[in-house]
Amino acid sequence: MGAILVAFALAVLAWVFVVADLLRRHRPAWHWYVTGYPLTAWRVLLTWRKVAMLNDLAVSRRPPRGLVGDLIVKGDPLRPVAPRISFPRATPMGLSVAVRLHAGQTPATFMKAAEALVHAWKVHAVRVTSPERGLVLLTATASDPLARPGLASAPAALLSALIGALESGGAWVMDLRLVPHWLIAGATRSGKSTLLARLITQLAPQDVALVGIDCKGGMELGLFAGRLSALTTCRREAVAVLAALVVDMQDRMRDCRAAGVRSIWELPDKLRPVPVVVIVDELAELYLSDGSRESKAEADQCSTLLLRLAQLGAALGMHLVVAGQRVGSDLGPGVTALRAQLGGRICHRVNDPGTAEMTLGDLNKDAVAVAQSITAEEQGVAVCTGPDGGWSRARSHLTTTEEAMATARKHAALTPLLPAIDRALAAPGGDAK
Repeated sequence: MGAILVAFALAVLAWVFVVADLLRRHRPAWHWYVTGYPLTAWRVLLTWRKVAMLNDLAVSRRPPRGLVGDLIVKGDPLRPVAPRISFPRATPMGLSVAVRLHAGQTPATFMKAAEALVHAWKVHAVRVTSPERGLVLLTATASDPLARPGLASAPAALLSALIGALESGGAWVMDLRLVPHWLIAGATRSGKSTLLARLITQLAPQDVALVGIDCKGGMELGLFAGRLSALTTCRREAVAVLAALVVDMQDRMRDCRAAGVRSIWELPDKLRPVPVVVIVDELAELYLSDGSRESKAEADQCSTLLLRLAQLGAALGMHLVVAGQRVGSDLGPGVTALRAQLGGRICHRVNDPGTAEMTLGDLNKDAVAVAQSITAEEQGVAVCTGPDGGWSRARSHLTTTEEAMATARKHAALTPLLPAIDRALAAPGGDAK
């Protein structure tokens, strides 16, 4: 009888392990709620006081003193008191804990202790935020959701592109209606070109004009030439196309003024001009000069024209997506002015701290540190900003060159004509696509 019970117990145990493994592989969220969350929540509650004391998160209470006649009676010795925490609340990717701060405490101390919390709780990462004064929210991520990101679904909308997955498990969407202009930084083989290919494949089926500026001879954006309304491969051509777009933008201003509206989106469908997305690959090529007067003049023209499009284009359906390996003030004062107009920011692994600082530093210093920690093995991983002003780690969906080229060819018939650009390129000296 005992042998039968032992065999039955072993069979049940084996079945539990099999089911747990199936859940972990096919339903990771269920596996987390059933097994991971209870264990991690117990670990958080068990280790909190010790972790708080070891990482300067606790405060010491002054012992009470009492006077009885001429005798001073002292209280207990100094005793460290850890901040009070809420019961860990489960999330699809981890858990969150609210911490009520003692008087005089700041969130900065908890940010410094984030790495210690990771090791104590045996989780992938801990994010520290302060939703209100006196309160800190510790959000723990159980495992790296970007190691094998799934492509979440998102509603299709004009000028909206599903890029990949956020660290929270949600969809990473670039919505140019909400955030009209973007700056993308990334070193070679960091995932920048893959992200641009993904963006083009998402915008190709839409009623949108795509204009490519690739001063590396068109090696990158030239692969999608069939779906581009214009492709420039040198700075001289870029000046002509950007100048034509500024003229087109002024025409759109005039149409809006005549109709008594403040943006093209308030115009009737029949009168609304097609939105234009200008994709610049390698911004530095537009700003660097060889010292000659002609080269410097072209660089200044590019700087001025890009800035005008960024300042005035959002309401007129003109959008900029500017990418580069290096983005720094050493390229000229125009880069800093342009950066201020590009509300969307994406920073992959970069070769110098200055580029990460230039991309994210004016928004959030913590985001800069996280971007600098991206390793060479994490291709496609980036720090991106959201429409709410926050930031997150994200990973773009792997879109192969063949897939992107096939999508561009498939939707080549949708390529809108831009008469202003055609006229500019037909002039002497302009021979882009």
